[in-house]
Amino acid sequence: MPRQLNLEISESLEYLEKSLRYARSAQQKERLQALWWLKSGQVTQHQQLAERLGRNPSTITRWLQQYRKGGLSALLEVKQATGRPAKITSALLAKLAAKLAQPEGFKSYTAIQQWLESETGHRFNHKTVHKTVRYRLGAKLKVPRPRNAKRDEPAVEQF
Repeated sequence: MPRQLNLEISESLEYLEKSLRYARSAQQKERLQALWWLKSGQVTQHQQLAERLGRNPSTITRWLQQYRKGGLSALLEVKQATGRPAKITSALLAKLAAKLAQPEGFKSYTAIQQWLESETGHRFNHKTVHKTVRYRLGAKLKVPRPRNAKRDEPAVEQF
């Protein structure tokens, strides 16, 4: 037998509709949509709601429990994953940025790896160094093209 939803939604239908229109993320929009369908009577069964949203029924159950415990604010709360702290600290990042700004700079990412290892005593992966320099600092390692030592300079000038 399909499970009926016994949930008292305190917000008005107009408020939910307006909140749905101004939702900032897909996550918030999806949860507000579920409440709006329940409040308007379009959905009365747990399974119906899960099918309409394309979510597992256990997810719907968890959302409804969040709403019962803390209301709309608890349901729409966006939790940020703390993640692992960055290996390259902000002080070390500032030193690296200053070193990259100098004209001599670095010739390769391997040179940066060696410099970081001498500064901190820790070994950093090439990928970590590249992502930090290229995307976090927005720097590029610009090295002139190699030149042949035996080339004829007057011929190059004439060309």
